[in-house]
Amino acid sequence: MTNLSPLAQKFILHFGEMGSRWGINRTVGQIYALLYVLAKPLNADEIAEHLQFSRSNVSMGLKELQSWRLVKLLHQPGDRREYFEPPKDIWDIFKALLEERRRREVEPTLSMLRDALLETPATDADRVAQERMREMYNLIELSSSWFDDVQRLSPETLTSLMKMGSTVKTLLNVGDTVRGTFRKKRAPEPAAPEAAAAADRDSGESNVKGE
Repeated sequence: MTNLSPLAQKFILHFGEMGSRWGINRTVGQIYALLYVLAKPLNADEIAEHLQFSRSNVSMGLKELQSWRLVKLLHQPGDRREYFEPPKDIWDIFKALLEERRRREVEPTLSMLRDALLETPATDADRVAQERMREMYNLIELSSSWFDDVQRLSPETLTSLMKMGSTVKTLLNVGDTVRGTFRKKRAPEPAAPEAAAAADRDSGESNVKGE
């Protein structure tokens, strides 16, 4: 790496190693980290010079980052070269990563599960397996719906929500307790056998007197 501080190099090298765990290769991870940490648009030649990558590797890496929507293409006045920069808002980066991972990993699983649930089970074992698949499908679908709701929140709301931390869990626990208490109050208590029998006798005597 050239013309980069030790701090920047450390950050870029780490992102290169982490890239494989996120589904991108080392080169792509380092290109993204360079653009992010320098916080200014760079063209492919500048990226290749900083990271000492070949021009072809840089071009492929930039195409991959564009497909993830993690870099934007820019043009400078009087310069025909293409420049690239990451989204300025860190929440946009976070959302783009989650959305792309869902598209690549979660949606294919949902599609397979939908097809499996449409099949008619031929055996008891298949019926059990299909029911397990239904549970998985419902959970993933619920998670996807939650993610869609989160995607629509503003960065300010997301930040406030995350800062609440354990407060959210406390509120949910209180809600569960209140709902449980309310259900218990509404549920009629079963009459004891002796009380029920006495009520029947009283009712019968009243009917006889009325006659």
